[in-house]
Amino acid sequence: MLADVRVPLADPAPRPERADAARNRARVLAAAERLFAEHGATRVSMEDVARSAGVGKGTLYRRYPDRAALAVALIDRHERELQQRLLSGPPPLGPGASPAERLDAFYAAMLDLVDRHLHLALAAETGAARFRTGAYAFWRAHLLVLLRAARVPDPHGALAESLLAPLAGEFYAHLREGGLTKPQVLAALHELSHRVMHQPQ
Repeated sequence: MLADVRVPLADPAPRPERADAARNRARVLAAAERLFAEHGATRVSMEDVARSAGVGKGTLYRRYPDRAALAVALIDRHERELQQRLLSGPPPLGPGASPAERLDAFYAAMLDLVDRHLHLALAAETGAARFRTGAYAFWRAHLLVLLRAARVPDPHGALAESLLAPLAGEFYAHLREGGLTKPQVLAALHELSHRVMHQPQ
């Protein structure tokens, strides 16, 4: 039942960690973010990250088994901020606007996130891994809430999943490589939003 939908944060708060572990984690993530941005995630090895962070490979692999895990940790920072804005920020992204306005705002905010951090999205969301992240579950639950509020039937959640599909990093990269600009992609998403929510342009 959609009435039972809850919108959880992507993941529970991390457990407290030792000061030296926290320092190592911060160095690893800073090194990975810099290297991924400079060279692209697929061209950076785990050894490159360990060397740049000044940590041993064992230290790196214990926390992050591969590049995808590093990318997930990095993009998680940005996703958590957006999640908080959806839950308690000002409308139209946060509560207080109509479902159609909130879906438009969600698409705009998500496209900004994907556009700014496409190199991370491409590394983190490889294949079916995208659907196993806590963030994906959060976005799906949010869309189910909006559809329910707009009285748009989606008994099996397939419509919510379909609305999320255009936000995949690989799909966005495909559109941009095909010559579409970010405003053109956003305009198409808003057209989709209006049609689903039965709102006139």
